[in-house]
Amino acid sequence: MRETPEDLAELQALLDASLTSSTSHLRSIIDGENTLTAEKLSETLTGMCTLALSTVTAKGEPRISGVDGHFLRGRWHFGTARNAAKARHLAARPAASVAHMRGENLGVFTHGAVEILNPLGGEPSGDWPELLAYFQDFYGDDAFDWDSEVVYFRLRPHWMTVYAPDIARLAT
Repeated sequence: MRETPEDLAELQALLDASLTSSTSHLRSIIDGENTLTAEKLSETLTGMCTLALSTVTAKGEPRISGVDGHFLRGRWHFGTARNAAKARHLAARPAASVAHMRGENLGVFTHGAVEILNPLGGEPSGDWPELLAYFQDFYGDDAFDWDSEVVYFRLRPHWMTVYAPDIARLAT
């Protein structure tokens, strides 16, 4: 878990506000008994988590694809090839949704807007060196040409909810 106390407080506030503002249908499914706190969520989402990423084309057509997600500091981070369609979609239209599901035991659903962490020829995010060190440690220093082959995004959520009907099953 890499979250600071401030990250956890911000994430908990987001989780609470998201559920409170949700439809009665969703609140009938996700309640205090079958969700996770920010701290428990951060402890659960370690390493690489496969995400279903939703983007939109220029014509307004939905697209979904998979990415390696890393939950760091209370936000999803993911990368793709710079020439991938999803990279073009996100650069032009940063609104995105991601879902991470582990069978029937866990569902994390997030809506927000992405920011590019390492723009080609542009100024990287202030925390890019720290994130790059994490990604290189995870994937290997020589896995990619980190400057030109891959682009990384951070999803800044405006809505996030977690469904975890049996917290004990997450540990297995």
